[in-house]
Amino acid sequence: MSVQWNDNTPIYLQLKERVVAMMLDGVLKPGDALPSVRQVAADFQLNPITVSRAYQELADESLVEKRRGLGMYVTDGAPEKLLASERERFLREEWPAVLVRIERLGLSAEQLLRIPPQPKETAQ
Repeated sequence: MSVQWNDNTPIYLQLKERVVAMMLDGVLKPGDALPSVRQVAADFQLNPITVSRAYQELADESLVEKRRGLGMYVTDGAPEKLLASERERFLREEWPAVLVRIERLGLSAEQLLRIPPQPKETAQ
């Protein structure tokens, strides 16, 4: 499995975002086990410490829980919690820039609504 990592963002954050996307897309559901640190490290040719750091951030946010001897599991309510926080982050951080661009280009609401939806990207 080949993955392109962005040089501008730490790999552990990119890995965390991939797991978050899988939760939001329903690929990982509450109660599902995350792949082991060793498996992810081997699959993506990463240092296990990098994978552990990504998983720890997810645990710190109560999106996954550690089960001693069993691994990491998606917590109940994680998708809903993520959706709420991602929506809030989008509106606070991304939407203002999008709105400025829309206004700069002189696009109307009618023009934007006529644009056909693009197919969803699949997680790699």
